[in-house]
Amino acid sequence: MRLPFLDEFVSITRLAVPIVVGLSTGALITVTDAIMLAPLGPVPLAAAGLAGAVATVFFAAIYGFLSVLSVRIGTAYGAGQARRIAGVWRTGLWLGLGTGLAAALLMALAWPLMPLLDQPAEVLAIAGPYWLLIAAFLVPFAILTVFKSAFEAIDRPWTGTLFGVLACVLNVPLNYVLIHGIGGFEGLGLTGAGIASLLAETVSLAVAFLYWRRAASTARLRVRGQREPEDLRSVAREGAPLGLMYIAETGAMAVATMLIGLFGTVALAANQVALSVGTLLYMVPLGVAGAVAIRVSQAAGAGRTNQVRAITLAAIVMATAWLGLSATLLAFQGEAIARLITQDPEVVAVAASIFFIFALSQVMDGLQSTLVGALRGLSDTGLPSIVSIVAYWPVALPVGWLLATHAGMGPSGVWLGFVCALGPAALVLGLRFHVLTRS
Repeated sequence: MRLPFLDEFVSITRLAVPIVVGLSTGALITVTDAIMLAPLGPVPLAAAGLAGAVATVFFAAIYGFLSVLSVRIGTAYGAGQARRIAGVWRTGLWLGLGTGLAAALLMALAWPLMPLLDQPAEVLAIAGPYWLLIAAFLVPFAILTVFKSAFEAIDRPWTGTLFGVLACVLNVPLNYVLIHGIGGFEGLGLTGAGIASLLAETVSLAVAFLYWRRAASTARLRVRGQREPEDLRSVAREGAPLGLMYIAETGAMAVATMLIGLFGTVALAANQVALSVGTLLYMVPLGVAGAVAIRVSQAAGAGRTNQVRAITLAAIVMATAWLGLSATLLAFQGEAIARLITQDPEVVAVAASIFFIFALSQVMDGLQSTLVGALRGLSDTGLPSIVSIVAYWPVALPVGWLLATHAGMGPSGVWLGFVCALGPAALVLGLRFHVLTRS
């Protein structure tokens, strides 16, 4: 008997793989920073982790807020509305610029609050310049996200991905020179890593812009688009719940990082090691969520509503299988994996203890994210945002803190709180999807 959801594996994989690679290149910049800063000791590594944890809140908010563009363009693409594609695209560029500037300003304004959160003094003493450089990084990141979203939605995902690959490749030699120095230049350490990341992303954005202006394949994005003044307002209105949802998710993870920071510099550095690896592994379900949103929107735009459940089931199987295997690997090889990033024995030991619980929380989060992606493809963003905010804040963080302190589990307990919250959240989102797609 033919199973419709099996037919969707190829389509989702073809779209998800370049999305995953593109998302991974962004995360890999952070991982590269961690690897190349590790020889300087746990303090710079912890400082990068603290700034990275807060920046991740803004990365996710930008991604969530602007991800509605891929759904809008995907719907127009499925319906064959070329001028509509160009109209949404141009709206997205302005929205991306405004979003990036707002995020950069908010992150910069957050820096003076850090001493009030009882983080290690030696970490705060060196983190300031890196923090502000990563804040500036958010501007080209947001605009480049718009480029990637447009190419993904018109079934040219590898084009957008290559811009992210370029930034990642450039970051390595820039990091080497600016962190450690070369010739008579002594290097700038942590600050050099921030400068390298900003330069790499800015150059990649410049290349993307030139490609858009010159390439024959982007002609459909350069035509005079359909003028619809409400586009900016409606896209912002639909994207706002997703932006808030991603802020809730990554904001909770940032708070979790700061709670772990209360256990000391070694715990904070170990958590950065776990986050560096875990973030890369999580790119697969995040990419699958992006792919399922586009595939669902394309099916809806073409009037093929009977495909929506098959698309979503295939995506759920892919995401949970990947993260289940990842959790198993980290459970048995966590210490060896941690040693690939740092040789500090104390940091390795704590990171290994965090790995499995952190990976298990991502299994739950991957299921939730896939369902959010499917609902996003149906332009249902309000309720999923509420469910996520409730799961992360009133449940995950308080439970995690109790397990870490009163139950004596330490840093691992903080992440176990996320496991307890995200399972029920995924169940609620699954019920919501069932209600919206039943015949």
